[in-house]
Amino acid sequence: GFLEELSGRGQAACEAYEKVRQRNAQDVRATFRLAYYYDLHGEEARAIELYRQCLSHPPIHANALLNLAVLYDDAGRYALAAHCLRSILATHPNHPRARLFLRDVESSKTMYYDEDQAKRIARRNAVLDIPVTDFELSVRARNCLKKMNIRTLGDLVNITEIELLSYKNFGETSLKEIKDMLSAKNLHLGQALEEGSELADSAHKEADKPSQEQGILATPLERIEFSVRARRALDGLGMKTLGELVSKSEAELLSCRNFGQTSLNEIRQRLGEYGVQLRGSD
Repeated sequence: GFLEELSGRGQAACEAYEKVRQRNAQDVRATFRLAYYYDLHGEEARAIELYRQCLSHPPIHANALLNLAVLYDDAGRYALAAHCLRSILATHPNHPRARLFLRDVESSKTMYYDEDQAKRIARRNAVLDIPVTDFELSVRARNCLKKMNIRTLGDLVNITEIELLSYKNFGETSLKEIKDMLSAKNLHLGQALEEGSELADSAHKEADKPSQEQGILATPLERIEFSVRARRALDGLGMKTLGELVSKSEAELLSCRNFGQTSLNEIRQRLGEYGVQLRGSD
């Protein structure tokens, strides 16, 4: 079953594990592998059921308790998650992952996640990421924006009318085009500056950062201490370095499955220790 799983044949692996369980219902190894497979493939209810079966027969599987705690925490069942972690610490008081994740779970009890606000931020950022090439503009206006390296609506809300008009060959006619284009999306020039926040996509500015920061951005994420839940979320996104992480916005992370406000707060804190922040953060 394990060989089938490693070869990417999930269904065959599950069938092999089930055959083991049919012969010996108390085989914790097969039950755990089956639970872990369902866990990785998003079938949380089935995974929880199987992880709990792992705990009904000795010896108690610490990883089953840990993974079960993660699933309970993702479901907002913080008391059950904490119980699983304390069960690990009762016999392994220095278990690093259990201790770290228990602090994470305890903090989750007092956290409030505003889902509506996260959706509003995601929708707004989606608008700001729209390329200016998606709009019908005159050749002059399009060429001027290209030469000024203005590529998205987010770039435009970070520039003022005076800055645009000061550019060579950029006149009142082109300015009116731009203002009408932004108005159609309920935006206006200089809006980000007025709000005191950086709304534009800053990915194209990475090359201008000091070489020291570039070195920091090459730091592998595996070297940074994250909670179990946050690391699972980052692994699911396929990110390997600090630079890949800071290229994401808060809204992009929050829109990912099983990525909540607690993980976001933890990532903010870790990035702050390295003197960097997520794209678009104040």
